[in-house]
Amino acid sequence: MKYIIVLGDGMADEPIEGLGGKTPLEYGETPTMDELSKKSEIGLCYTIPEGMKPGSDTANLSVLGYNPKVYYTGRSPLEALSIGVDMKDEDIALRCNIVTLSDDTLPYEDKRILDHSASEISTEDAKVLLEAVRKELENDIYKYYLGTSYRHLTIWDKGEVVDLTAPHDILGKVIGTYLPKDAYLKDMMKKSYDILNNHPLNMERAEKGLNKANSIWFWGAGTRPQLTSFEEKFHKRGAMISAVDLLKGIAVGAGMKVVPVEGADGTLHTNYEGKAIAAVKELTENNQDFVYIHVEAPDEMGHQGNISNKIKAIEYLDRKVIKVVKSQMEAAGVEYRMLIMPDHPTPISCRTHTSNPVPYMLYDSSNQLDKKWNYNEKEAGNSGNVVKYGYEIINKLFEL
Repeated sequence: MKYIIVLGDGMADEPIEGLGGKTPLEYGETPTMDELSKKSEIGLCYTIPEGMKPGSDTANLSVLGYNPKVYYTGRSPLEALSIGVDMKDEDIALRCNIVTLSDDTLPYEDKRILDHSASEISTEDAKVLLEAVRKELENDIYKYYLGTSYRHLTIWDKGEVVDLTAPHDILGKVIGTYLPKDAYLKDMMKKSYDILNNHPLNMERAEKGLNKANSIWFWGAGTRPQLTSFEEKFHKRGAMISAVDLLKGIAVGAGMKVVPVEGADGTLHTNYEGKAIAAVKELTENNQDFVYIHVEAPDEMGHQGNISNKIKAIEYLDRKVIKVVKSQMEAAGVEYRMLIMPDHPTPISCRTHTSNPVPYMLYDSSNQLDKKWNYNEKEAGNSGNVVKYGYEIINKLFEL
C-alpha cells in the first residue's frame, strides 16, 4: 500500500454571496474529487491547535503528524532548513518578505501595505532587489538569504523571538501600529523602502503594470527547529513535493526527501502535472511509501481576494494533480490511500488565514465506500466525522 496527501493550501473558504452562497470548493468544477468523494470518507479536521495562530507552518506540521504545541519553534527556522542555512542555537530566523507598500509622500509609518507578494515577484527579480538591500544593510549581526519569489530569510545573530505581524494579515491597512517594536528591525525596514522604491528594476516593473517590490517586511521569528524523523515516527519513507521553502524545510527537518519539480513556483500557473508525475514516480519507481503534494495557489488567490482565480486554482488541483495521480497509480496497478485536504481556510472575505476546521477526504483504492456526498465544507460538516486534533489525521491515512 502506498500513501498520498494532496494539500490544497488555503483551499477552504466561506459561503460567498456572488457564488450563490457556495464556497469556491463547492462552486468549482471538480469532477475527479466529486467521483472520489462517493467512494471516500469525508469530514472536518481541526488543524490549528487552540491558542495558536492560523498559519501554513502550524497547519502543515499538524497534517504531517507533528503536534505544533510540541514541535513548533517558528516559521522562519523551518524555511532556513530548506534554504540550507545552518542555524546556530543562539540564532533567530526571520521571514523577510519583499512587499508592496503605497508609493506616496507619506512617512513610512503612514503607508499602507498593498500586496504581500509584490505581484508574485519572480525569484530572479527578487534576487536583484534583495542584493541591493544586502549591500546596504547586511552586517555581522543580520544576514540576508535568498529564498523563492517574495519569501526570503534574515538570520539575527544572538537575537530574540520578538512579536511580529504577518504582512498578509494586514493587507490594505496603515502599517504604523504593526511595525516591529525592535528599533533596529524597524529601521532596516524603513531604509529598505528608500533603497527599493526607485530602484531601476522597480521602475521597470511599474511600467509593466506590476506592483513595486519596495520594502522588506520581517515576521515569523523563531529558533532552530528540532523535528523527530518522519521515518522513525511512522515507519514510512516519505517525500515532499512543494514549491515553497516552508514545506521543503519541514521535510528537511523531518528527514524526508525533497523532490524538485521544474516550473513549480507556488503561483496559479505552477507546474501541477509535473508535481503529480513526480509523486507517482517516487511511489512506483523510487521506493517511497508516502508523498506529500503541496499546492500553494489556492492560498495565494485567497490572499489576493480573487474569487475566480481561487476557483481556477482548485479546478487545476482537481484536473492536473488529483486526476493525474489517480490515473497513473491505477495504470501502475498499485494500491494506495489518498488524503485530500487544505491546511487551513484562506477566506476571500478576509484575505488571510482562519482557524476554522477544514474538510478532508480519505480515499482507499482497495476499499471503496458507497456514499452520496460531495467533497466540500458543508457536506464534510454534515458527515458527522470530526478529527479534533489535526496531528492525528495522518493516523487515519496510515490506518494506525
